[in-house]
Amino acid sequence: MAVNETVIAITRTPATATQPVPRQQPAPTPTPTATATATATATEQAPAPGRVLAPQGMGWIGSWSTEVPLNLPTSRGNRAGVRADAVLQAPEAGLPVLFVEVDNCTESADTLAAKFEKYLRYFRLKSKNPLGSESPVWRTQFPSTGREGHPPVVVVFNPGTRTGPQALKNRMNTVMELTRLVWSGSYHGAGGGYSAEERDGYYGYADAIPLLFTTLDRLQTSGPRTAVWWRCGHGQWETLPDALANPADRDAWYARDEQRRHRREEAEQRRQQEWAVERERWSQEPDPAPEPEPEAAPCERCKGPITGPPGYDLEFAPPEDGRHCPSCRTDLHQQYPTLRQAVFGRRPRSK
Repeated sequence: MAVNETVIAITRTPATATQPVPRQQPAPTPTPTATATATATATEQAPAPGRVLAPQGMGWIGSWSTEVPLNLPTSRGNRAGVRADAVLQAPEAGLPVLFVEVDNCTESADTLAAKFEKYLRYFRLKSKNPLGSESPVWRTQFPSTGREGHPPVVVVFNPGTRTGPQALKNRMNTVMELTRLVWSGSYHGAGGGYSAEERDGYYGYADAIPLLFTTLDRLQTSGPRTAVWWRCGHGQWETLPDALANPADRDAWYARDEQRRHRREEAEQRRQQEWAVERERWSQEPDPAPEPEPEAAPCERCKGPITGPPGYDLEFAPPEDGRHCPSCRTDLHQQYPTLRQAVFGRRPRSK
């Protein structure tokens, strides 16, 4: 019964009006009392102005399949690894395929969580097509979802009067933790080219099942097109398109990377503009006057230029000592030595 109620709550297909049966005999002429009674009844049944219409559903009755076996290969052939309570195929509503599990809260949370490991094993199965390339087995039965990862699976909790609100919340959290490896993606760090504060990455969902939670009373009250879906990993109630969107995936990382690239380009443009302004300012300033060369100290002996008079032949002058001009160095070298200098030799004078 819960599966049927779930199909009705999601589909919400209005009843089709039947064709009236033609009467064989003319209807009796209504009396004034009967006419007034019929008018009053019609007035009571007619929708009042401004009345809120019923929430719109997804798909129709023909979009559903129930008790769908998902076979897994074994040594003895194929066997049903898991049997989906229902499968909805409503591409017009953005749902090429949606697997539905109805939980009446009569089995343990471990038993419910174990079903999704079998779902993952089934979705991982590969088969080769006539061209030799591999493709998922589930694609032989169902169309592509158009999203990265395996097809989505939704659990419709139907606690009834058996489970209270807090117990239901605890059950959802337990199932979420037990199935974390099934629905969580794998993290991929970005490559180089970023500073320490710009390190970033994304989650890949190629081997993850989008696992959604909802309750039967929410579907019956608000309809499937409102925020009645809880995607494991999102942390809030969302509409179905938002819940099916993969969080922090490669597309989100690419958008952030594009923003970073634009910021770097803008910063580089600002630096180029600042440098152009500085170059323009420097080109308009006059060149600074050259600094005068430091004057050399005069000769200690003659007080003349230490480089000697212009035109003096330096070829025969003694080596420079930094204190005398070439002429004085020549005179000092040609002086007769004193007795001490003759005995002990000439000692260079300290500067």
